[in-house]
Amino acid sequence: MTLTIQSTKTLHNGIEIPRLGLGVYKMTNPEEAVKAMTTALQVGYRAIDTASLYANEKEVGESVRAAGLKREDVFVTTKVWNADQGYDQTLRAFEASLEKLGFDYLDLYLTHWPVKETFVDTYRAIERLYDEKLIRATGVSNHHQHHLEEIFAKANVKPMVNQIELSPRLTQYDLRTFCADNQIAVTSWSPLARGGLLDEPSLVRMGNKYGKTSAQIIIRWHLQHDLLVIPKSVTPERIAANADVFDFELSFEDMKNIDSLNLNERTGADPDNFSFNF
Repeated sequence: MTLTIQSTKTLHNGIEIPRLGLGVYKMTNPEEAVKAMTTALQVGYRAIDTASLYANEKEVGESVRAAGLKREDVFVTTKVWNADQGYDQTLRAFEASLEKLGFDYLDLYLTHWPVKETFVDTYRAIERLYDEKLIRATGVSNHHQHHLEEIFAKANVKPMVNQIELSPRLTQYDLRTFCADNQIAVTSWSPLARGGLLDEPSLVRMGNKYGKTSAQIIIRWHLQHDLLVIPKSVTPERIAANADVFDFELSFEDMKNIDSLNLNERTGADPDNFSFNF
């Protein structure tokens, strides 16, 4: 599969989502956030992943406009936070996010975490937004297989995306397989294990072999596994470097060697054991 920075994946409703996007978690300084996002769009990124929790939806909208791009040329994702979940609350939270972004529609809206009492109703609200053409695609985040199966029992439309923590240390093979079997695209958050893999000797050696950094090796690994990937950085040089992954291809053997780094090790919370009130 030949990949470029413009490469997209077709979701099960026919919508195209960019394979590489910018994650903007913890970009809380407005000026720094706008600079980082605008840089990414100028480099060629065409997807930005935010959330109401991140408190930078306003800056996402500003960045799209500042980059001089048409709204339809940038794929924007945001998420409903845990305290705002439930059917009616999700509809209200969506309106608040849309107003902050300054958009009249969203490309993708996700449940941020599967709050036990509300995640099914939250997804029903996301379905309504989809039916009303206020969002182009439906999705969830941090959902295990059993969460998805509960949604399937009530949903008219399956989620099109599941955004999960995924890195060479946490390959999530079984969940990825389940999602693939159900035509659910997987987006990797914390794709570099929050930087914890950058000094991994085998990845450094691989980087030397390909003339790349270990971060670039890891991002390429995600892409070659048909994963959507959203590395985050506020540093313009690193934002550009994270996108410089389309002029080489990892060998089958190297892909398997990276797979073997799996320890089922999370840097974030397990969705089945999470305090939803922070």
